[in-house]
Amino acid sequence: MKKTAFITGATSGIGKATADLFAKNNFRLVLCGRRKEELENLQKELSKLTDVTTLEFDVRDKASVEKAIQNLPEAFKQIDILINNAGNAHGLHSIQDGDVNDWDAMIDSNIKGLLYVSKAIIPQMVDRNNGFIVNVGSTAGKEVYAGGNVYCASKAAVNSLNKGMRIDLNKHNIRVSVINPGAVETAFSEIRFKGDKERAKSVYEGYKPLQAEDVADIIHFVVTRPYHVTIEDIVVYPTAQASATVKNIN
Repeated sequence: MKKTAFITGATSGIGKATADLFAKNNFRLVLCGRRKEELENLQKELSKLTDVTTLEFDVRDKASVEKAIQNLPEAFKQIDILINNAGNAHGLHSIQDGDVNDWDAMIDSNIKGLLYVSKAIIPQMVDRNNGFIVNVGSTAGKEVYAGGNVYCASKAAVNSLNKGMRIDLNKHNIRVSVINPGAVETAFSEIRFKGDKERAKSVYEGYKPLQAEDVADIIHFVVTRPYHVTIEDIVVYPTAQASATVKNIN
C-alpha cells in the first residue's frame, strides 16, 4: 500500500531533496511551504512520478496550519509519515547584540511551527495506532557555538521534543526519529546572513559539505526500516567536519 509523506519546508534544500527521493520511491506526497510558485513547480515536476498535493502556509501561523491540514483532499488525509523539516537560522550575533526579531523568527519556526504541524497530525496517528515522525534537527542542538545562542537553543528544543514525542507516543506504536546534520550546503547560510551571498558562500569554502541529497537519503533509510526498528537519533557530519567549530579546510 502506498504511504503518504507530509513534508514541511519542501520547496528547497533538505525538504525538496527528500520530496524528490520519496517521489522516486513511490510515496504519495503532501508538500508544504510558503512560496506558491515554487510549490506549483514542484508539484508539476513530481506528479510525473507519484500523487502529489501541496499546501501553502507558514508553519508559524497556527490557524493557517490547522486550516490547511483539515482541508486536505480525501486521498491525502491519512498521513503515514510526518517530516518536520521547516526551520531557519537568522543572524550570528552574540547574545547581547542579538536582534529580537531574529529570535522570534527562529523560535516561532523551529519550535512552535514544528509543534503546530505535529499537533494537527499526531491525533490521526494515535487513532490508527500507527505512524512515523521524523524531526530534522541540527548538530547545533548538540553543541553550542559562538553566535549560535538562540538558534542552538531552538535545535536543542527539537532534540528534547523528539525524546518527549517518542516517550508519549510509544504506547501508540508511533515511531519518532531525529536527524541532526552538520554543515549542509543549502540556502541556509544565505537566509542566516540576510541574503549576503558572498558571506554565505564562504561558509562552505575549502571543504566538501553535506548536500541536501545526503540528508534526504538518510531520512529515506530511516523511514523504510522494518516497523519494529526505530532509529531514534542520527548525527551526520561531512567528513571534513569534526565538530561545530572544527573543520579540515584546505
